[in-house]
Amino acid sequence: MIDVHPTVNPEAMLRRGLELLPIRIPEQALTKLLGYVVLLSKWGRVYNLTSITDPERVISHHILDSLAILPHLPPGDLADVGCGAGLPGIPIAIVQPDRRIALNDSNQKKIAFVRQVQIELSLPRVETYVGRVETWKPRELFDIVISRAFTRTAEFIALTRHLLNPHGRFMLMKGEYPMREISVLPEGYDCDVRRLQVPLLAAERHIVICGART
Repeated sequence: MIDVHPTVNPEAMLRRGLELLPIRIPEQALTKLLGYVVLLSKWGRVYNLTSITDPERVISHHILDSLAILPHLPPGDLADVGCGAGLPGIPIAIVQPDRRIALNDSNQKKIAFVRQVQIELSLPRVETYVGRVETWKPRELFDIVISRAFTRTAEFIALTRHLLNPHGRFMLMKGEYPMREISVLPEGYDCDVRRLQVPLLAAERHIVICGART
């Protein structure tokens, strides 16, 4: 049983947040998102998966924050590097179940949790890789490589470009506008920074989208 403040209804809060995003999802996906909130709130405390375990903040800081990138997300296979407890990959997989999504982290406990989520929420297109990203050799390259975990864009590109197909896109989720980061990009790459509107979250959010210069 999760302790929820009596004035907070997680389902109502999630529905309200989704209404404020420019996306529509089926009822089954909403049920699975709520199931993920339950699992993350429950196991987050036990395995130190994330510093945020209160269901209300899980919805605003994790679920809605992850789904706010969907209007900017191109089609294709996606790799989530440094996924931690499965963010943003799991919420995306729930809402877009036909997309191939691979989740990577070097922490075995976190990937074990992600695999349990995959089983309990029935996400057959999700796959996992536990280990350092530099040693990851996927069977097929990805169209998108995304992360919330990396602090420096240049480092992210250098460590993950072996995962991306030649016409793919790197996507990094950021807080404040990353002025300093995008001023020191690797040669041959262009980046576009877009502001995200995350419902029920009073904080700046941006997405950095990078691709090889053609």
